[in-house]
Amino acid sequence: MEVIKKFFSAILFYLLVSCSEPIEVSLKDFNLEEDVFSLGTELMSIDYGLHLLEEQSAKQTRLLIGVHGSESRGYEWIYPLKTVDDTETLTSFYRWNDSGCPRIPYNSLKSSIESTLQSNPGLKEVVVIGHSYGAVLTSLFSSDWANEESLTLHLIAGPLAGISSFTSPCSYESPSGISKNVNFYEWRTRKELDGAFKDLDFDPQEIDLPGSNVRRLPETYNGRKLGHNWSISWVADEISK
Repeated sequence: MEVIKKFFSAILFYLLVSCSEPIEVSLKDFNLEEDVFSLGTELMSIDYGLHLLEEQSAKQTRLLIGVHGSESRGYEWIYPLKTVDDTETLTSFYRWNDSGCPRIPYNSLKSSIESTLQSNPGLKEVVVIGHSYGAVLTSLFSSDWANEESLTLHLIAGPLAGISSFTSPCSYESPSGISKNVNFYEWRTRKELDGAFKDLDFDPQEIDLPGSNVRRLPETYNGRKLGHNWSISWVADEISK
């Protein structure tokens, strides 16, 4: 009976993979020796929604999702996505309308994650990396996760305390709790070096969330100032160690 179950599980996985949509933008084409700005433009040209960046494999146990920030040009994701990927990871990218409020795109992402997990029973862990405004969207998962699969959230340079330009019209509230099956990481840039925050009279990254793991990024990375966009690369190096 066990042999029969394994046989049909293998057939089901084959059908799911063979019937899946073709890869529009492929991680294997992310050549770091090429112009990352052109690759970024290609990445941001995909339609709204969750996109797999590589073929599915029976070895993959982790679903990783990159969530871009406001007015992203995409180049800041090329190195990080390439760096955090490995044979056990199914790497993907969530393209969303960052000109509006995050709640509807969040609901769409959550639904897409549910569908991906259902069609890939081998996935036991979900990792979401949200940057800038994408970190705000990602933070909505903090107390809204009841799946048996573990969820790890990496929020990079995220204005989680809110900024008036989106807080008021979106009725946004900072995270106030973390579900028991969620790991929550805040990666905060240095405000005075971050072009998105340096002119504000407060640091919008700073919140008080019990259970959160907070780390302040250094001033430099590979010999240059570590600002808003390159912060993803620094974090990618850290979490891939």
